[in-house]
Order: sequence, then C-alpha cells, then structure tokens
Amino acid sequence: MFVKSLAGDRGMIFPYDPPVDVSFWMKNTLIPLDIIFIRPDGTIVRITHAKALDLTPLPAGEPVGLVLEIRGGRAAELGIKEGDVASWTH
Repeated sequence: MFVKSLAGDRGMIFPYDPPVDVSFWMKNTLIPLDIIFIRPDGTIVRITHAKALDLTPLPAGEPVGLVLEIRGGRAAELGIKEGDVASWTH
C-alpha cells in the first residue's frame, strides 16, 4: 500500500495455511499489479491484472496456498501464465 513503484524483481507474497479462497483489491495501492493465485501444489490457477486504487474484489475462485503480487504487466513479460507451476522455498 502507498508504494509508488515496484522493481521487476520484487513483489509481495501472501501464504495461506490452510488454503483459502481469498479476494484482493487495490485500496491505497498506487500502482497496477499482477496478482497471481497459486494452489498448494504450485499450479497457477489465476492471474488478474489489478488497476491502481480499484476497489473491485479480485477473487481467487478457489482455495489457494499462496498469492504473489508483482508489478503490473510483469507476468506477461516473464511469460507466466495460468496452468504454469510455481515453486518456492520457505
């Protein structure tokens, strides 16, 4: 929130254990973001393109284990798409 820029190699991670069907919105978020909803098995279930300051809820659509927010348009730049498998270390 209130961030004016986000480098291409930066983002925010929101882990959920147990998995939940979450919704995100952009209140007080000054830049567009790609919101990547990831199942517990690492499969990307949904990528949304959130507009700055938009209060429209952006739901995952099913229980997810992790949400990754990155700079708007970055998912396309990196070739990330729904159905891809993400991996990470804790």
